[in-house]
Amino acid sequence: MTVAVLGGGITGLTAAWKLTEAGHGVRLFEAAPRVGGSVQTEAVGGWTIEAGPNSLQEDSPEIRSWLDALGLGAERIEAAPTARNRYIAARGRLVAFPSPSSPLQFLSTPLLSLRGKLGVLCELTHRRRVRPDDLSLGDFIRDHFGNEVLERLVQPFVSGIYAGDPERLSARHAFPRAWEAEKNAGSLIRAGAASARRRRELGLAPSPALVSFRRGLQALPGALAARLSPESILLNASVHAVEASSEGRWLVHWGGPDGARSQDFEAVVAALPAQSLSRLEIGRRGTPPLSLLGEIEHPPVASVFVGFRRDQVRHPLDGFGALVPAAEKRSILGVLFNSSLFPERAPAGHVALTVFAGGALQPEMACLEQGALLDRVLGDLRSLLGTEGEPAFVRCTLWPRAIPQYPLGFGRMLEAMAECERNHPGLFIGGSVRDGISLPDCMRSGASLAMRVS
Repeated sequence: MTVAVLGGGITGLTAAWKLTEAGHGVRLFEAAPRVGGSVQTEAVGGWTIEAGPNSLQEDSPEIRSWLDALGLGAERIEAAPTARNRYIAARGRLVAFPSPSSPLQFLSTPLLSLRGKLGVLCELTHRRRVRPDDLSLGDFIRDHFGNEVLERLVQPFVSGIYAGDPERLSARHAFPRAWEAEKNAGSLIRAGAASARRRRELGLAPSPALVSFRRGLQALPGALAARLSPESILLNASVHAVEASSEGRWLVHWGGPDGARSQDFEAVVAALPAQSLSRLEIGRRGTPPLSLLGEIEHPPVASVFVGFRRDQVRHPLDGFGALVPAAEKRSILGVLFNSSLFPERAPAGHVALTVFAGGALQPEMACLEQGALLDRVLGDLRSLLGTEGEPAFVRCTLWPRAIPQYPLGFGRMLEAMAECERNHPGLFIGGSVRDGISLPDCMRSGASLAMRVS
């Protein structure tokens, strides 16, 4: 079978790899001059800069087996044990997040008041519940823990994952595991404890391994692309229409440096961003049937990589990083301690940090002129980490349309994609617009798409 794969991000690359393994003829179309989507690694003068995602969570044995199959086993590196430490800004300083397995740490943490801690303890009494309708993540968390936990703990956590606003995100679709945990266990805390117990019984680590590669995350799309023949990857190719023929085949229309072109295929896999899908003409050329997806918000995010000499930073940087609640009224969403996570991310005697700004709650921050943005970032780093002087290295990356948000009402968008597939046999839709935003989610989506085609 000949298959067109639209989109050269992790979903499209994984789908193309699995389809090729299954013996299908594949052509992958990517509008950009490179594959990999938001996964971008740059190495300069001993610094390893991740412009997009900084790590990958091996949240299932399947993910680890795929990395080994791609020949990335020797490249794979696990995050340092201190990565389990997380910090949250509270009243102008960084406070360690209490370990879920330590009642003493929880009871003594200054992150919550006594009333907030009592709200957490009361959550243990929640009974199983099946909700007839979706609700915002903000309302969902308030229902379980109260407003203080939402503002001090959950909101910064959501900013770290989605750069989103809990009041606008769908609890059911943005955090499906929490939704299912409530349905099956009632208490989210009891569900988490049961999950930890199952991992212990299976001989697994308390939490999935957090990994990267010696050359950075770019090794992943590089390995996927290397499993395809060079002639099967078409870059700078923007697909604008996929037209079904009466014989059940598909004519893909695209534009590129060589002008407008078309090619015939037996199936089409669409692993495109929401905006591209919303404009794609499908079936009989005319009004795009997925125009509804154009409503999905992608708030802008700035990624600011900064390097310092080690003696310029007072904080021990003994953790994954720090999150900053909106209630702190700062300019940044959070900061990752890159050189504490993985080796060789900074030259000897230096440390590397990645700071994020913008998102759904402060989109204007991401769009500041670079000098103004850097002034804001360095001001917050001086206050929270005790940095001194000017950084030794800086690299700023703006993502004007960063992470897709799964809003209230997202179910109707999922139904629109399902209906489009029903109306157009031989068309398969997936990726972060539908199946989850993390890198493992995108890999699973690509593999699922390939299986559905086969």
